[in-house]
Amino acid sequence: MMNKKKIFISTAIPYVNARPHIGHALELVEADVLARFYREQGNEVFFLTGTDENSLKNVQAAEKVGEEVAKFVKRHADVFFDLTKKLNISNDDFIRTAEDKRHIEGAQNLWRLTEKDIYKKDYTGLYCVGCEEFVRESDLVNGECSEHPGQKPEEVHEENYFFALSKYEDKINKLIDKEEIKIVPEARKNEILNFIKTGLQDFSISRSRERAKNWGIEVPGDSSQIMYVWFDALSNYINGYGLDDWQKADKVIHVIGKGINRFHSVYWIGMLLSAGIRIPDEVLIHGYITVDGQKISKSLGNTVDPFLLIEKYGREAVRYYLLREIPSSGDGDYSEEKFIARYNGDLANGLGNFASRVLTLAKKYEAFDLIEVSKIDVASLIYEFKLNEALVVIWKVLAEGDKYINDEKPWESGDVKTISKAVSILKEVALTLKPFLPEASELILEAINNKTNLERLLFPRLN
Repeated sequence: MMNKKKIFISTAIPYVNARPHIGHALELVEADVLARFYREQGNEVFFLTGTDENSLKNVQAAEKVGEEVAKFVKRHADVFFDLTKKLNISNDDFIRTAEDKRHIEGAQNLWRLTEKDIYKKDYTGLYCVGCEEFVRESDLVNGECSEHPGQKPEEVHEENYFFALSKYEDKINKLIDKEEIKIVPEARKNEILNFIKTGLQDFSISRSRERAKNWGIEVPGDSSQIMYVWFDALSNYINGYGLDDWQKADKVIHVIGKGINRFHSVYWIGMLLSAGIRIPDEVLIHGYITVDGQKISKSLGNTVDPFLLIEKYGREAVRYYLLREIPSSGDGDYSEEKFIARYNGDLANGLGNFASRVLTLAKKYEAFDLIEVSKIDVASLIYEFKLNEALVVIWKVLAEGDKYINDEKPWESGDVKTISKAVSILKEVALTLKPFLPEASELILEAINNKTNLERLLFPRLN
């Protein structure tokens, strides 16, 4: 076992302008696998998630339904919190940026630490509320934001505070190019390096109180200005963990979606360099989920509610589908047909059937004496954020174990040695699956330790 290390792992914190969708569930389970895996390695892990509550889009969503902003935000934040419980996420803390005192004070502290690189100026620019960002005309597609088709940025003119990001252009470029900050996958790293080549511009880090609609964290020393939501939101990672722990961490890992790569791999790094605070070691980036081949859209009515999926199929099945079917660093698709096929093929007929057969035989013939079998090594794949590929390796061993049982037919011979070997293979599979399917793994390992069979099917077949 490696030496114990302090590891910090975070998801991004989502806006609470609507209920969580399947993409939020994906990010939670991916980060959870990493947290559980690093803990299994004997490390001291702090896993943080939470909600981003100080954005203008949250205010607009509350106004649309005629609800007080604070109540609207809390109501939706509670749903995101509930999702962590429903998915069996092992986070150590859940931070809320609108009401957590640690966060409000921490965001203002970060502002003070970067004050030497902050200045005020008059500015006119195009603002995308969906991204909560000023955008360049060159980034638009037919006058619309590429991340939010159908939304034309509004022209805004006001006096704001700016952060001197351009000052850190060369430093950020070197850190990423030399992989002192490791961005995964390579395509996302190249995307950021190309963005830096176009020239980093200083960016606005405050909004007038009027335009922020009196919602958000006040700029220290200027009550007329509210912090830009991304400046405030990014600081949550330090505020939730504690600055001292952040500085002492052996590894800092962010798990995020590709749409916010720039904020984490450029803006956040610049802010930390300015403040003299340690930078993240890894930014692991997942793609988007489509539904039946189409982008998730409220107008299309194709959003997938993770709560309904969990209620219908169980959380372990939902975790498995997201981790296996969706490439960890790429885009993937959800359809009910694919879900059922993956469930029946891999879980019901695969893991569930193998575990049931082997443990039933082991109990009947008292064949629980374990023997040495090959270890399943997926550590390098998990370190490389190839979680779906790690599951492929585990299921290959599972298939080999199934073939071994079918070839040897121990139910006919009663051969204890054959059954013991199958139990040993099953135990190795269950141990390797702990970060991915913690409950199924625990049930299998308990049965083996108690020398009994499973009391119920792990994954009953779906019609």
